[in-house]
Amino acid sequence: MSGLQAVEPGRSVRPARSLGGLAGATARLTVRESRRYLRYMRMIGAPVVPLFRTDTQARVLAALFLRSGETWTLASLARELNVSPSTLHPEVRRLEEAGLITARTIGRSRVLEADSRHPIAQPLTEILTYTYGPNTIIADEFGSIPNIDLLLIFGSWAARQSGEPGPAPNDIDVLVVGSVDRSAVYAAADRSQERIGMPVNPVLASPKRWETSSDALIRQIRSAPTLDLTPAIKHQEQK
Repeated sequence: MSGLQAVEPGRSVRPARSLGGLAGATARLTVRESRRYLRYMRMIGAPVVPLFRTDTQARVLAALFLRSGETWTLASLARELNVSPSTLHPEVRRLEEAGLITARTIGRSRVLEADSRHPIAQPLTEILTYTYGPNTIIADEFGSIPNIDLLLIFGSWAARQSGEPGPAPNDIDVLVVGSVDRSAVYAAADRSQERIGMPVNPVLASPKRWETSSDALIRQIRSAPTLDLTPAIKHQEQK
């Protein structure tokens, strides 16, 4: 774990994938049949990899390519990304014109879909999985666990996504606050790291521990950048 380690005794942690190279805006990408394998020569110290025009564009692509099982309209996508339809519309139009996404009319709605036939669909999915996938995948896998009060990504992954420069993360640290089933949390972590191709290290904390200022680990998490996935899992519960 990135400076912090909390692994249940007897639980194996898969070795981290080798990460290495974005040179300018070009990614060297190797796709292996069973595992995602991305190599970046360095990690850009910014939340948006400069392959994408805007953060909104990247998030639209992540939603459509990484959550292809869901039905997306312009309105539902705007709600999911917390942006206005007027902001979203130009980005969707550009992606549609580029052939990366398609739109079909069902009733009064235009349903948006990723075009998996596009020549760069597979490598684009790999890049999105690395840059935006962990947030989506972890929220998806942990979202089915009852009684989660707070779900955070912390450590080096959150720091890089928040814009702090530094080396590429080798793993992803996840804090789960609530009265939850420990085995369900570790099973969700295992599923997440299988999909992401990078170790996912969960830390469990009771609501009381999270509110305790004397806990050194909790103080460290609170004082550093975090990514709050709680709204995403609450959104899943409402569906």
